[in-house]
Amino acid sequence: MIAENIKSLHDRIAERCIKVNRNPAEIKIIAVSKNFGVDEILKANKEGIYDFGENKAQDFDSKFVQLGNKVTWHFIGHLQRNKVRFVAGCANYIHSVDSLQIAMEINKRAERLDKVQKILLQIKTSAEETKSGITDEAEIMDIVSQCSEFRNIELSGLMTIAPLTEDKKLIRNSFNNLSKLKDKLTSKGIDIKELSMGMTDDFEIAIEEGATMLRIGTAIFGERDY
Repeated sequence: MIAENIKSLHDRIAERCIKVNRNPAEIKIIAVSKNFGVDEILKANKEGIYDFGENKAQDFDSKFVQLGNKVTWHFIGHLQRNKVRFVAGCANYIHSVDSLQIAMEINKRAERLDKVQKILLQIKTSAEETKSGITDEAEIMDIVSQCSEFRNIELSGLMTIAPLTEDKKLIRNSFNNLSKLKDKLTSKGIDIKELSMGMTDDFEIAIEEGATMLRIGTAIFGERDY
């Protein structure tokens, strides 16, 4: 099933890229492996998926112990300061940095490990109350400025989660807001490479709005058993 799902996903991404004149090679698929085990990760990896996303720090730590650097790891869940030790230095990318305090803690941990940690700032681009992320533009600019001073952090991009809705206009606005923020930062000389946005139900809209990283779970692994 995983092999067929991945082929179908690649076909859908290629089709949407043709529509908006983008190169599929610009887009990284991050297989969201939460609630799935190492066996499923290895099956997806065998089919050419190299990037995997985890939401819970201790679950990630357990899988990292088993697989190490055989794959590229992305931590995409909410990160508390006391859980940074499970993630920093092991995850290749941390997508969910939503405060200066978390960035400082990651930098401190990465310094101890003598590593440079790639991070993305999580931006709240919708009015949905349940979503996390930074909203105030002045705060965003302050964190970006502070991160540029940290020796053990590399600010690689921005991340957002679209609202849970069937209204495609609201979803598109959420992704478009993140894309505009990237453009604004770029115009100020800040090198932002990645836009992490789009999941199973909305990744095609995300591609149209400039996503470079798609966080895909169900479309690869199937429905989760909670």
